[in-house]
Amino acid sequence: MLTFTLTNGIRVIHQYVSSPVAFCGLMINTGTRDELESEHGLAHFLEHTLFKGTSKRKAYHVNSRLDNAGGELNAFTAKEETMIQACVMSSDFSKAVELIADVAFSATFPEHEINKEKQVVCEEIDLCADTPSELIFNDFEDLLFQGSSLGRNILGTKRSVNGFSSDDLLRFVGRTYNTDRMVFASTGKISEKRLRYCCDKYLAARSPNLRGFARAKAGEYKVFDRTVKKGTHQCHVVLGNRAYDCNDSRRTALSLLLNCLGGPATNSTLNLLLREKNGLVYSVETGYTAYCDTGNATLYYASSEAGAEKSHDLVMKELARVKTQLMSGFRLAKAKRQFIGQSLIAQESGEQLMQIMAKSMLAHDRFEGSKLLVKQIEAVTASDIMDVANEVFCSECISRLSFC
Repeated sequence: MLTFTLTNGIRVIHQYVSSPVAFCGLMINTGTRDELESEHGLAHFLEHTLFKGTSKRKAYHVNSRLDNAGGELNAFTAKEETMIQACVMSSDFSKAVELIADVAFSATFPEHEINKEKQVVCEEIDLCADTPSELIFNDFEDLLFQGSSLGRNILGTKRSVNGFSSDDLLRFVGRTYNTDRMVFASTGKISEKRLRYCCDKYLAARSPNLRGFARAKAGEYKVFDRTVKKGTHQCHVVLGNRAYDCNDSRRTALSLLLNCLGGPATNSTLNLLLREKNGLVYSVETGYTAYCDTGNATLYYASSEAGAEKSHDLVMKELARVKTQLMSGFRLAKAKRQFIGQSLIAQESGEQLMQIMAKSMLAHDRFEGSKLLVKQIEAVTASDIMDVANEVFCSECISRLSFC
């Protein structure tokens, strides 16, 4: 694992992998949370328009630069990060680094391209509104962090998106695309000499732009229980609470608990209970997102309206059980082995590993590699799991949102 910092503050992390394919990306510690009230949806809209032209390329040339070599350029926006990434043959690594730097630092946001992209993003907003299993998470987090930018959904509204201009985008970049809050991460068959050359040539040449603002706190949490009539065939439900931030040592125990309850494996407790045993749901899942100063833990299921109340009763009984009964040593060992296996397999994907490395460097200024990850999971005790279950899923602090 190689790490170093460029003269303008951009941090670099690289994992050499003997593969003909390289993954690389620039993660910027900027997202929806960093928008002003008048900028709702701007971070996501900016991500869309980064590829619409630079000071030396038109939109077509940006989009075809890597495509012509069989590669791919992409991006995504989250509440606290924006990622510009590429997948290329290792021989084309320098092209990818140069293009990522070009769109991150030299995008021009032509008005005619912006106007076209507004229609695209409005279509995305409509698509989300037509997908209750996705929309409910946006609305739940809006209520969980009500009154703060952390609660607002990433896409914005049609009204806010249609009001954006090129000047708005340039101002947002100037204020939030700070070089001391950027990490360039890569995996592939790239030597240290070649990596340093590319980073010095295309990234270090950019002028330093240091962050001059602090993120506002999320504010007070108020428990809620709301049902929204959507006229859907299924009743969608999210239960949850605020949870630990990305630096809290309890996050490992919480992650292990949630993986046992509703992780991706078909033998998760709630999948066996709600789907396999009672045939009440098609999907059930848990989730945990850790932010820099807070987090959220959720439990989602979708069932028929007739089965929703029974599903809720079974879920609450299971939560009551994990809060009062210590997990047996045998079951805990199985849970740890499963979670370790899932985590390590995920890191076998070059793209996943690149993103994990970048986010870890942003949050902790280091990469918590597989050895440390395994050590942290192995250190979790049954008492740790019971403690976080009582803190996160206490009866007085858990919230519910239902779409029926």
